[in-house]
Amino acid sequence: MDIASIETFFVRPRWLFVRIETADGIVGWGEPIVEGRAEAVAAVVEILAERLVGADASRIEDHWQVMTKGGFYRGGPVLSSAVAGIDQALWDIKGKALGVPVYDLLGGAVRDKVRVYTWVGGDTVQALAEDALRAKESGFDAVKCNGAAQLGPIESPAAVRRIAAQFTELRAAVGDDFDIAIDFHGRFSTAMTRRVLPLLEPVLPLFVEEPVLPEFSRDLAAVTAGTSIPIATGERLFSRADFRDVLPTGIAVAQPDLSHAGGISEVRRIAAMAEAYDVALAPHCPLGPIALAASLQVDFATPNFLIQEQSLGIHYNQGNDLLDYLVDPAVFAFDEGYVARPTKPGLGIEVDEAAVRQAAREPHRWRNQVWRLRDGTFAEW
Repeated sequence: MDIASIETFFVRPRWLFVRIETADGIVGWGEPIVEGRAEAVAAVVEILAERLVGADASRIEDHWQVMTKGGFYRGGPVLSSAVAGIDQALWDIKGKALGVPVYDLLGGAVRDKVRVYTWVGGDTVQALAEDALRAKESGFDAVKCNGAAQLGPIESPAAVRRIAAQFTELRAAVGDDFDIAIDFHGRFSTAMTRRVLPLLEPVLPLFVEEPVLPEFSRDLAAVTAGTSIPIATGERLFSRADFRDVLPTGIAVAQPDLSHAGGISEVRRIAAMAEAYDVALAPHCPLGPIALAASLQVDFATPNFLIQEQSLGIHYNQGNDLLDYLVDPAVFAFDEGYVARPTKPGLGIEVDEAAVRQAAREPHRWRNQVWRLRDGTFAEW
């Protein structure tokens, strides 16, 4: 089952897919991406392919070890994301070769369905509440939204109270039988985080995500000690080593991204590490269908799984959406806020290769915004 070819495809809205085919015609798909840096990841996939073409596709762990450690310089988002997409595709191939879903190769399913949440947004409190109520009416029982736009290191009392009031009103609109997750997106300084979190406690969020930037992870112990709100982080952590010092800080939820943190191979290990610290797994995934499919395979085999992010209708998906590159979109049918366990082999999806190749004829060059404060200084996006 030697690898015959490796191709990458830039597909809108902002995704990168990798296709790996074996000499006997088995095709596996992965999603290696750093949003806004897709070209760099594709270049690394091409470099890694030099060692992979001609090698046995079934030796997933050996390939993972060589890809991550075979160069003198290691780690970082670009390399780990390139590895992640290749790893997803290799698991897809192995599952298809054996005729079983990937979760069966990870020890088998521990649940029959996976809970998912959807993103909501709005420029006003009323618009945010209306969006959340539409999600509730469509069957979801959990949403996530951003905590604030650009913020200074320590904002005014008025700004702080506006943030708290927004979520107080959102809770009143949706009721208590509905979960609200709040993404701070690294926009809050440690000082602002500690000021705002106590005001959000009556809202009882499912979790507050990335309250501080990953480079300040050493401060998470002080953050978690100062609030009853479950703290989530991990979308910008890329390995077990990155999580090693974070898991003991008292966080409640680990959020590695299957397209950033070394793929299925590494995230299943991160999940096992998290379980030892009584930390739940909620994979980060505002990405495309292959990343979601890979995430679900891990979710179904992970005892300490909490909830899964997915990108259908997210504000990033302009022009193309989550289901556009699938032959059978029903595999991601969300029923009362859950997705059923897929039964097809590999990642459980069939990628519409013709649609992917057509889309790649007009490759995207997606870049995130750059924000500035009123005085002209850079603000975290």
